[in-house]
Amino acid sequence: MGGKVTCTLGEVKNRADFIIYWGGNPAECHPRHFTKYTLTQKGKFVPNGRKGRTMVLVDIRETPSEKASDIFLQIRPGKDFEVVTTLRALLKKKRVNKESVAETGLTVEQLQDLVERMKRARFGVLFFGMGLSMTRGKHMNSAAVLTLVAELNAFTKFVAMPMRGHGNVTGSDMVMRWTTGYPFGVNLCRGYPRFNPGEFSTVDLLVRGDNDAALVLGADPGATMPQPGIDHLARIPTIVLDPKVTHTSRLARVHITTAATGISAPGTVYRMDEVPLPLRPALQSPYPTDEEVIRRIRQAVSVKTA
Repeated sequence: MGGKVTCTLGEVKNRADFIIYWGGNPAECHPRHFTKYTLTQKGKFVPNGRKGRTMVLVDIRETPSEKASDIFLQIRPGKDFEVVTTLRALLKKKRVNKESVAETGLTVEQLQDLVERMKRARFGVLFFGMGLSMTRGKHMNSAAVLTLVAELNAFTKFVAMPMRGHGNVTGSDMVMRWTTGYPFGVNLCRGYPRFNPGEFSTVDLLVRGDNDAALVLGADPGATMPQPGIDHLARIPTIVLDPKVTHTSRLARVHITTAATGISAPGTVYRMDEVPLPLRPALQSPYPTDEEVIRRIRQAVSVKTA
C-alpha cells in the first residue's frame, strides 16, 4: 500500500470526519478502535468528537458495529468488487446499469449518495477488513479499494487502512518487506523472492494442499482459515510456536511454548498503521523467546545439511 493513500491512526483521530468500515466488525474484533482513534475521540480538527464524524458500515450482515454507524449498507456476499467498481464509475460520472447494481443488494441511489458524501468529506478514511480481503476477489478487492481511495484524492483527502487481525501482523509484513521487497505471498523456492498473491499466499497454499509441512509463528490459522486449509494443516507435519494453546496447536504435531512478547520477552511490534512500538518485558518466563527457538532450529538444520 503506497504512502499516498494511507496515514497514521493519530491523523485519523485528529482529522477524519468521514469514516467507512468495510468487511470488518471493529465493535467485537477491535473494541478500542472506536473510542481511541475514530469515532468518539475529540480531535484537533474534529473538536466535537462523535458529533463531527459520519460513520458508514459496509457488510454482508448486521453486526454489533452497525449500532455505532450512521449509514449501514448491506451488500450480498461476494459482491464487494462489483460495489467498489460501481463507486469508481459513479465517481467519474460514468453510466452504470441499474439491474447489475441491484444484484449487489444495493441501489444506484445508495451508491451515488455514498460517492457524494465521500467527495464532500474534509478528511475521509476507509478501513477494510478480512470480510473484503478473504472472500471472493481477495487481493483484487483490496487493490480496487486502494484505487478508489487514490481516485477520491482528486476531490478531497482520502486514505485507506487495513484492519489487521492477530497481534503484530503488520510487523511480519514490515520484516518481509525490507528483507524480500514484498509484504506477503512470497515464494523463495528458486533462491530469490517471487511475489504472487492468490498463488503463494498462505491461505491459497493450504487450500490447494501445495505444501507438505508448516511452521506457524505467533498466529492461529486453524481459527480463521477456510475449512479445507485447516484440514490440510491437520494432515501435514505442523509445528506451532505460541505462548498459549491455540486451535492450530491442537491439530499440530509439535507445539513449542514460548515467552509472551511484551510481557516476558523484549521486542518490537508494529501497530496497524505501521508505527513501531518497542516492548520491554515486565516479567520473567521459563520459556524461550520465539527468536531463540528459531535460531536453534536454524543451527540444527545447518549442521544437518552441512
